[in-house]
Amino acid sequence: MGGGKRARAACGGYICFEDEAGFTRKPPRGRTWGRRGHTPIVTVSGRRSGRLSVAGLIAIRPGSRTRLCHRLRTHRAGKSTRRSMGERDFIALIDGVHQLVKAPIVLVWDRLNTHVSHAMRELIAEREWLTVFLLPAYSPDLNPVEWVWAHVKRSLANLAIVALDRLEALVRNRLKRLQYRPGTLDGFIAGTGLTFDEPASP
Repeated sequence: MGGGKRARAACGGYICFEDEAGFTRKPPRGRTWGRRGHTPIVTVSGRRSGRLSVAGLIAIRPGSRTRLCHRLRTHRAGKSTRRSMGERDFIALIDGVHQLVKAPIVLVWDRLNTHVSHAMRELIAEREWLTVFLLPAYSPDLNPVEWVWAHVKRSLANLAIVALDRLEALVRNRLKRLQYRPGTLDGFIAGTGLTFDEPASP
């Protein structure tokens, strides 16, 4: 999707990695302490109880503080309701980041069908400040936002949530904490093996 002319115009802007994750009232499983021979049991409701979709974006520019932005959408239980984010949700997140950093954006994300749809291509074409590159197929290890989800889900392991609203509050809280920990975000980036150098002076 990204063109050479746009990519050159984006020099000095932010490189942004985006990814999305889903959360339900069924908690992620994690290790815990327990009496020998007595496996701890977490009781949760087996009923359909909705889902929380979260889109996260890490914005990087050499010499600037690494930022984490996110957008959440709650999907209530029901067969006829959408249970994932659409093009408008993703572009609203990107627009919000652009307003925050006030600089061109080079966006890197995966090949999710919503990312490469005709509607999304039209939305991207309307934004001269936005350049988009697609990650190779099956390469989550190159996206630092995957580490964000692992960090958040680890903090929710074995935690039985009573209500979807409570789950949303907890996820927002965990993401807000990370926003104030740029060093941790830099660690997630380092975990991908990617390096970002400041542009050389002409």
